[in-house]
Amino acid sequence: MRQPAQSIVSDVKETNPFILYRDRLDSYDHAVAAGWSDQQFMDLVARLDAGIQVVDGAGFSVTPVINGGPLAAALGLDIDLKIKVEINSVGGSHKARHLFGVALHSAVENATKDPPTGSLAIASCGNAAIAAAIVAKAINQPIDVFVPVWAERSALDLLQELGAQIQVCTPATNEKGDPCYARFQQALANGSRPFGVQGTDTPAAFDGGRTLGWELHDQVPNLDTVFVQVGGGALGTATAMALPGVPIYPVQVSGCAPLKRAWDLLAPDFDMAEAADNPENFMWPWDEPSSAASGLLDDITYDWLPLLEATLVGGGEPVVVPEATLIETHRIATSVTGLNVSPTGVAGLAGLVEAPPKTGEVVAVLFTGVDRQNEVAA
Repeated sequence: MRQPAQSIVSDVKETNPFILYRDRLDSYDHAVAAGWSDQQFMDLVARLDAGIQVVDGAGFSVTPVINGGPLAAALGLDIDLKIKVEINSVGGSHKARHLFGVALHSAVENATKDPPTGSLAIASCGNAAIAAAIVAKAINQPIDVFVPVWAERSALDLLQELGAQIQVCTPATNEKGDPCYARFQQALANGSRPFGVQGTDTPAAFDGGRTLGWELHDQVPNLDTVFVQVGGGALGTATAMALPGVPIYPVQVSGCAPLKRAWDLLAPDFDMAEAADNPENFMWPWDEPSSAASGLLDDITYDWLPLLEATLVGGGEPVVVPEATLIETHRIATSVTGLNVSPTGVAGLAGLVEAPPKTGEVVAVLFTGVDRQNEVAA
């Protein structure tokens, strides 16, 4: 039997970021505006987190920042490196932060009305899908997951265990772009509810994602720069939102770099009004994305506009990493730290290797996803 909500809150309030930073969340603002008390919101977080614990074995807590000095030395970097480690968080990545934030929004919005019908839906084959399936099961909601034909068997097996309905997507004749995203859009048109990490379809995804940046700020208050790996762009956007004034360097791989392409097309004037009015002139599907960093193979950087603007304002710029640099950085990172982080999860670090900052700067990278292939091999 679960503990009463009050008791759960007392257990998690010092470690759960959704309680620690609750008064910064949009969902909290909406709850207070609707007449909720502070205790009611904390009870909601605690109840949902208890459901996460039942499904995943552990709930949310502040994730550690470790000293990256030995790794920086191994990579020939003369900087003060800090590593924010997300691989032991819910679902093995940062993605569940985004989805838990969405679940909080939905719970607040639906508290005084009948819950919406229709399955939840997400287009993903990796950590985002697994996180979505965990949160969906915790809140007792069905979810359809649209995956590509090349989805890893280990991820599919886990999604099946979590009760997700898996839809394998093949490109239609002459279809351009990601077939998974196209099928996802069709599902939304037919009544499904978006439950992904792209802000374009699920704006609430940024809310929970910001908790990572708030933690990082408190853990490294003298932070100079952050290098963040970018697929769809929600992580980079949320991190930038949480760290105003800190330069953000979004990192993509040479086999899929639509954000850098858009940046180059807008340079040097960066007319963001023109970009917003005519996005198709700057952002379109990347042809045949490829990389060992499978989590970065979004052929479109969905949240490119807010991410590009935040990068510009903060004084950073996109970095593109050659595949050989990614592979070697991953090898060194796992060897030195002993952490089972995926190639996707070290892509930000590979960007730092490709474009090292000034000597002595305090630089953070995010190790964002566990290497499931290595878990299977082990």
